[in-house]
Amino acid sequence: MSTSPDTPPIDARKESLIEYPSQFPIKVMGAKADGFVHAITLIAEQFDPNFDASTIELRNSKAGNYLGVTITVTATSREQLDAIYMALSAHPMVKVVL
Repeated sequence: MSTSPDTPPIDARKESLIEYPSQFPIKVMGAKADGFVHAITLIAEQFDPNFDASTIELRNSKAGNYLGVTITVTATSREQLDAIYMALSAHPMVKVVL
């Protein structure tokens, strides 16, 4: 898609396909270890005071060494989502955040 000379360029960082507030799933993967799900839950609760831990979905890896955790947060802004991703990614038990 091209823009005409009279049209300012679109800044993709400001454009969002997400309408706020909305339910937003985040997948977190890490080693299957005691405390992993609890740590993810605490981070989710930091950024979403109404986070419902009963909605957490768990999936073991084929070999059973890793655990995929899907949390669904109420997204209120791009800044909030960025902060959640940064906090999750910085946690030592977390390998990947999608």
